[in-house]
Amino acid sequence: MESADGTPGATFFKHERAIVETERLGARTRVWAFAHILPGAHIGADCNICDHVFVENDVTIGDRVTVKCGVQLWDGIDIEDDVFIGPNATFTNDPFPRSRVHPDRLPRTRVKAGASVGANATVLPGLTIGERAMVGAGAVVTHDVPADTIVAGNPARIIGYVGAAPVPAARALPPSEPGVRHSTVRAVTFHRLPLVEDLRGWLSFAEVQKQIPFEVKRYFLVFRVSSHRLRGEHAHKTLHQFLVCVNGSCHCVADDGTNREEFVLNDPTLAVYLPPLTWGVQYKYSADAMLLVLASDAYDPEDYVRNYNEFLALKRAANPL
Repeated sequence: MESADGTPGATFFKHERAIVETERLGARTRVWAFAHILPGAHIGADCNICDHVFVENDVTIGDRVTVKCGVQLWDGIDIEDDVFIGPNATFTNDPFPRSRVHPDRLPRTRVKAGASVGANATVLPGLTIGERAMVGAGAVVTHDVPADTIVAGNPARIIGYVGAAPVPAARALPPSEPGVRHSTVRAVTFHRLPLVEDLRGWLSFAEVQKQIPFEVKRYFLVFRVSSHRLRGEHAHKTLHQFLVCVNGSCHCVADDGTNREEFVLNDPTLAVYLPPLTWGVQYKYSADAMLLVLASDAYDPEDYVRNYNEFLALKRAANPL
């Protein structure tokens, strides 16, 4: 164990062939061969900086971060705690680079706590990768990545949600008869609505206090959503909602702070009930999707909880141990 200047007795490890110029290197961090860390960088505790990593001056790395081989972290990059960065992942910091032309100010790129960036992924400058998000190998990230999402491809698109495998209706509910399934997410229910078929056409319906467990005071429609966009990403303090995709398809994620489940709404006879204090996200909209939302009250911006950590705090207050 040695310090950045080679003196013994420090609480981090530096390989003899690494160049560590910073004095801000946390306890139990390990820096391996041929890595080069410039004087202004700040690296936290319990990190693993692998071979051939370069860290420029205006870079902050939190605790318990793994940076695999061949990664360069340029000025303007902030890495929070518990992040994993895969081999040869590429970060950029100048949207219009020219040789020997330096911008006055660099946009800041942030990788939030618990996120992972896969091998050979490319992240454009000034973006934020949200908490616990997963960037797939080889992805080209051109937009902010929301918390808990899984993105892949070029350009990167949302393909899933961390900890929420889709629940096909055919497996969750009988295809030919109305019914309800109680979710693993607290008080959330998945519905197969009644269907009447005859020669004049098909008809599906729901009744208040039967399928819909609240008095409806408002409805709204969500449509023409770009396939890579998320909707929702919030909870409500008191509002109840009942979601039906009346055309096309979309996926609905429900989260109670402990359990998370994803529902595929691809039939107008399928619906999801979201009670208050349930974090909801809708994504994977088909081009022709039209989502009908029935709500228990008029629009009130004060009823929204848009920060996930605030949502968790409200859940703990509502359900103390």
